[in-house]
Amino acid sequence: MSEEENKEASEQKVEKKDIKSLVAIIPPAGALKPTQKKISEKRIRVRYSSTKPEHITINPKLASELGIKDKAYIVIAGKKRFLFNVILDENVPENEVYANNEFMKENGVSDNSIATIRSL
Repeated sequence: MSEEENKEASEQKVEKKDIKSLVAIIPPAGALKPTQKKISEKRIRVRYSSTKPEHITINPKLASELGIKDKAYIVIAGKKRFLFNVILDENVPENEVYANNEFMKENGVSDNSIATIRSL
């Protein structure tokens, strides 16, 4: 082999190494997609409490999971839909919501009913 052929061969090896190092920098397609889906609603239990009629009390972890800031909808059996102001409380279980007992009784919702909670 002549010197020119040696140079060309070494340049090709360098180019291959450069391309491999550049490709290693690019993340795989799976890394570009978000791994966790953000849920928009969740089934919960509505429990009677002595809160104000226009307020519900929920767990802060549930609120952050659903993206609830200050208002939320509660839908019961797909027929009754209520908009409430949200109060966050660590003492409330994650799968429960505390609502005013008089307001719920007037609207035909019993204690420990299953409902869906959604952010505004």
